[in-house]
Amino acid sequence: MSLLTAELKAALGRQLPPVRAEVSRREIRKYSVATGQTLQRFLDGDEAPPMFLFGLFLPIVPREQLTHDGLPPDSGLVPELPLKRVMAGGTQQTWYRGVYPGDVLVSRLTLIDLFEKEGAQGPLIFAVVENRVETENGEPVMTERSTRIAR
Repeated sequence: MSLLTAELKAALGRQLPPVRAEVSRREIRKYSVATGQTLQRFLDGDEAPPMFLFGLFLPIVPREQLTHDGLPPDSGLVPELPLKRVMAGGTQQTWYRGVYPGDVLVSRLTLIDLFEKEGAQGPLIFAVVENRVETENGEPVMTERSTRIAR
């Protein structure tokens, strides 16, 4: 019997509203220093290190609203699953160009897949979310597919 009901499968294709962010040289420099970057182009703020995008689109919330792992509350993109223990299942990124000061970027998150597998200790549900980051003019910057595994 499948744990993925018709209601859960109906969430496929669900998108969050696009999030827009402007990239500044100062933000790149602060991030680069804070993360111990060694390449001068990052330290000077001429280009952002790849992981810069990880936090760029996260909402800024009061500390008391952060989850136990320091992240903002879940966005609700992935529906509540019948299996409650969630772990990271990996990410795959495809880069089309770098991130530079003055870029105005737009992030679009979409739930692109939900599927089940039988694990050694029972059923698993995989949720795959795609994050498409483009410039405001539609030029692709990066596509990331992240997998969450519920058990």
